[in-house]
Amino acid sequence: MTIVTIHEAKTNLSRLIARVLAGEDVTIARGKEPVVKLMPVKEPPKAKRVLGTLKGKIDLDAGFWDPLPEEDLALWNGETGPEAQ
Repeated sequence: MTIVTIHEAKTNLSRLIARVLAGEDVTIARGKEPVVKLMPVKEPPKAKRVLGTLKGKIDLDAGFWDPLPEEDLALWNGETGPEAQ
């Protein structure tokens, strides 16, 4: 992380912007106290998700795919319970 004073930031703003766009953290300080961070408007692209990365790492109960009982379905649909009355 780079820390520069306000005076340095005014003098080298174009260079600091280039460094931020290259991924560097730049903080501007008033005297020795950090007051702001320069950051790009667009977030860097996120890593692509890879299909199957959790394969074999999650165990589901044998009944996970079984249909829900009618009472549970009714609750999910808001058909019964104190709120629906």
